[in-house]
Amino acid sequence: MNALTGIRMKNPAHPGGFIRHEIIAPLELTVTAAAKALGVTRAALSTLLNERASLSPEMALRVEKAFGVSMDTLMRMQNSYDIARTRQREGDILVRRFTDKPVPA
Repeated sequence: MNALTGIRMKNPAHPGGFIRHEIIAPLELTVTAAAKALGVTRAALSTLLNERASLSPEMALRVEKAFGVSMDTLMRMQNSYDIARTRQREGDILVRRFTDKPVPA
């Protein structure tokens, strides 16, 4: 185990849930009103807020412009979320370590 493994977040928040609970809800916005403020469809925002879609860089920039939350922070959240989910299914990804020696048939 390396030093970074010990500090890695095991269950980071999805940025959609963060946006829902930390921005949309406190402002008492409907999904429709928030989508209008962001210049996106209600369906696109709803899918993100319900954690069924990843946060795109464009959506992160829209959130930054509309609500003042840093795009960089939101994209780091998405990256951490993606890493954690991929680590959870690491056993399903079957790849052997590359060596420059030929593998016998």
